[in-house]
Amino acid sequence: MTESQNNLRSNQTIETLLNRRSIRKFKAEDIDEQTVATLETVAQHAASSQYLQDWSAVRVEDQDIKDNIAEICHQSYVAEAPLLYIFVADEHRNAAIAERKGVNIHSAEFTLNSSYRFSQAQNDAVLALHAMETAAYSLDLGCVILGSVLNEPSKLIELLHLPEFTYPVLGLALGKPDQSPALKPRMERSTQFFTDRYPADDTNLMHDLDEFDDTVHQYYDLRNTSRPVDAFSDQITKNAVDTGVFSRAVKPAAEKQGFRLDH
Repeated sequence: MTESQNNLRSNQTIETLLNRRSIRKFKAEDIDEQTVATLETVAQHAASSQYLQDWSAVRVEDQDIKDNIAEICHQSYVAEAPLLYIFVADEHRNAAIAERKGVNIHSAEFTLNSSYRFSQAQNDAVLALHAMETAAYSLDLGCVILGSVLNEPSKLIELLHLPEFTYPVLGLALGKPDQSPALKPRMERSTQFFTDRYPADDTNLMHDLDEFDDTVHQYYDLRNTSRPVDAFSDQITKNAVDTGVFSRAVKPAAEKQGFRLDH
């Protein structure tokens, strides 16, 4: 716990959130149906933009599909997760509702496929996933969020038979934890929270960066002494020029799904 956390108020919810950590190794135990129903219902109660409820989630149970998703993620533990969900931005259901009410979903008047709706559906899917993740931690389960499902979005879309006006957003792997990793450090609160306006001087953003670099480096050294990891600022710099991100661009695959990301 950093110095800035010493005087925080506390309750069970806050402790659950402050102690969240990604779990990548699970016990080979199934999750009971009552727990599954609870997690899914909690996700449904997350905030939703304009009450469109424009997200869905595919619970993956077929082992072959899990294996394929693990290959997409380049993470073998994905195939071993007792529960695996892919959260989806979903305007397909709403399009079907609108079409039933007489809207021509392939006309210029149709706007559920606009870039604005796409981004809101993404937001809703993330909010639902986070609600499920928090509930899972409160039930002593472990989770890891899988942005890596978008390494090959077209392959994932085909694998899950996602229809028009849908797009995968994130994966969530859950199970009973079989590891207890240390909490990953976070920047000081003042580096991410500002009052009234974004700081005009970037010097403020660099405040305590060297100290945070040392903290992050120590965290990774203790976690895996055989595999040194760059300091935080070096990790950011490496990602800032990673041309591999172009092969994972959202726009081409999303437009194939019927979204108009230029509108």
